[in-house]
This record gives sequence, C-alpha cells and structure tokens, in this order.
Amino acid sequence: MLVNKHNYENEVINYNGTVIVDFYADWCGPCKMVAPILEEIANENGIKLCKVNVDNDGELAMGFGIASIPTIFIYKNGEITNKIIGYRTKDELLKFI
Repeated sequence: MLVNKHNYENEVINYNGTVIVDFYADWCGPCKMVAPILEEIANENGIKLCKVNVDNDGELAMGFGIASIPTIFIYKNGEITNKIIGYRTKDELLKFI
C-alpha cells in the first residue's frame, strides 16, 4: 500500500499490529532489491506493508529525517520499534521484526 502525508497516520500509526514502512524511490537500486523481500516477509507473516515514495512525498520523508534510502521502519501498534537503513537480506530483516 502506498502511503503519503495524508494517510500515514491512519494507515500506519493508528494500525493495531505490525507495519513495515519502506521509504524508497523508483530509481534506487537497493530499494528495488529489497522490495520483493519486504513483500515476501509481509505476506508470510501477516504484516502490513506500506511504502512511501520519497520523490513524491518528500515532506513526509524529511519529517522523519530520511537521509538515505531504502529506510525501513518497523511499527508495532503505532510505535516505531526498529529503523533499518540500506539493503538487508531476508534473514537480517526478520531479526528486526
């Protein structure tokens, strides 16, 4: 699910459960590499996956201090529990969740 500054609070912060938020850009190689891994993890574990395109919603990205992509936030019941910067393998990502 693509989220932006208008629906981020409702889709991510107000969600009761685990959410992976992927800050990415279409031109970013590591972002393209990690995207299918995040989808796989979300599907296998019943986790909500939200994506923020930093080119289209730079204001939201700047609000979270995103300086490098991919940056991945793990939320549990509206609270950020982990922040991952850069490409990671599936096993590495699972450790953060």
